[in-house]
Amino acid sequence: MTTNEKLIHEVENTLSGEPRYGDPIYSILDKVTFESTYERVGHAHTIAEILLHMVSWTEEVMDRLNEKPASLPVSGNWPHPGDPDENKWQLWIEDLKLVNVNLIKTIRDFPEDKWDEPIIDERKDAPVTTYKELLYGFIQHQIYHAAQVALLVRAIIG
Repeated sequence: MTTNEKLIHEVENTLSGEPRYGDPIYSILDKVTFESTYERVGHAHTIAEILLHMVSWTEEVMDRLNEKPASLPVSGNWPHPGDPDENKWQLWIEDLKLVNVNLIKTIRDFPEDKWDEPIIDERKDAPVTTYKELLYGFIQHQIYHAAQVALLVRAIIG
């Protein structure tokens, strides 16, 4: 199995497969009700904020795989969701799915011999990160935030 195939498998498994840690991301999001998306529990981010953050970082990872210099996502680290809007929420779910389809295509097309090369990162004091490390770190990032959403769903909905 190539590195591209392994990474695609890991991303797809995290999104909609049978990961060992629990429910995949899309199953967790299926449990979210619109009424819960903007509800704040203590000082935690809302589910809407977390979803937009996940979309933003997926876009940033794709930019880095396309050899753009590392930076914060174009749409921001924690984009503000604005006022509650059910249509926007549904579009954001679709955006997450679409950006992940594009990510998988980007991984599929990525040159196999470049996975162990460092990403382009001109930020001061940034650790050297390879493209493969970037992807594995991204997967861990998405799992972390999916777990936050799962906990918020339990706290809000029960």
